Amino acid sequence: MTLKNKTILIVGAGGLLGANVVKASQRLGAKIVAADICIKTLSEKLLQSDVELEQVAFESLDITDTESVASLFAKYDCLDGAVNCTYPRNKSYGAHFFDVELESFNENLALHLGSAFLFTQQCAKYFKEHEKPFSLINISSIYGVIAPKFEVYDNTTMTMPVEYAAIKSAILHMSKYTVKYVNDSRFRINSVSPGGIFDNQPDSFLSAYKKNTHGEGMLNVDDVLGAVVFLLSDDSKFITGQNIVVDDGFSL
Repeated sequence: MTLKNKTILIVGAGGLLGANVVKASQRLGAKIVAADICIKTLSEKLLQSDVELEQVAFESLDITDTESVASLFAKYDCLDGAVNCTYPRNKSYGAHFFDVELESFNENLALHLGSAFLFTQQCAKYFKEHEKPFSLINISSIYGVIAPKFEVYDNTTMTMPVEYAAIKSAILHMSKYTVKYVNDSRFRINSVSPGGIFDNQPDSFLSAYKKNTHGEGMLNVDDVLGAVVFLLSDDSKFITGQNIVVDDGFSL
């Protein structure tokens, strides 16, 4: 599998998943356009991830702003694909169900699902303008596929946010809608739905989560990358509108 001679746009590239997608894509030969809201933070994160910075084009991007997204696409005429790793949310995100206010719920949907729509739409417009093969990867979640297993959050202050479930499930259907609307074999959208990714969560949560898998428990971020780069590559050129779940059986 190779991404040689491909230029890939990765937005949210300063996050845990995004930085590692940059690294994995670069190692397979891709030229990278890395975008995030703060270039300084982005470059520091990529440096920590052992990315060859001199071979990366850096872009400042507000994924929630139409002009910012449109102007980014207008700067490039050579993009072969994109990965949306962004995760915009407000300060009250993550509250327990009965503590979520309607205004906050609506704002989080506007920020995350709205920006996912905007980016997906602009990818489709870019394809229509340039008429060259393009593969978009949206990041969903197992909780866009199944109902939450609330018991794994017992004895923690954590929960599975209701906004997250609404957003991630909607991203899956929006991806299918868009490729059906464009209706061209050269334009593909697929999703990757990771299980839980290890990020120093409480031990009680990690233990409960592991009991719902086939033994691995929480995944390392590297465990998700194979599915992403496969969908970017020509090895998957007729796979479209699909969702790859990577969760070691958690959703079974």
